[in-house]
Amino acid sequence: MNLQGLWTILLLIVSNIFMTIAWYGQLKLSEMHINDNWPLILIILSSWGVALFEYSAMVPANRLGSNINGGPFSLMQLKIIQECVSLTVFTVICAVFFKSQPIHWNHLAAFVCIILAVFFCFLKP
Repeated sequence: MNLQGLWTILLLIVSNIFMTIAWYGQLKLSEMHINDNWPLILIILSSWGVALFEYSAMVPANRLGSNINGGPFSLMQLKIIQECVSLTVFTVICAVFFKSQPIHWNHLAAFVCIILAVFFCFLKP
């Protein structure tokens, strides 16, 4: 993998950390009873604020990584990589911060299937 591909994946990781926080961080705050009295619109706006950082990494990752702009990955490869990165980041965050939501064997089996999707995506047709 070249340097452009590596930067693409690193930006996807950063993007997905912010995405996971934007989407699921409010649930952790609920679990901790921090945002119990917040109106839904405030929860949505705070999630959007975090998601701005997600987009600030995702858009450059896609532009840098896409073969449309001279990057190493096709659109399909970029999407499959992004899904794999997303699930990896989510699994780590879930395991570390949401101890009440255990990871079971079937979750790991589904994850293996997604990793296999990455493998198949990079095979020559």
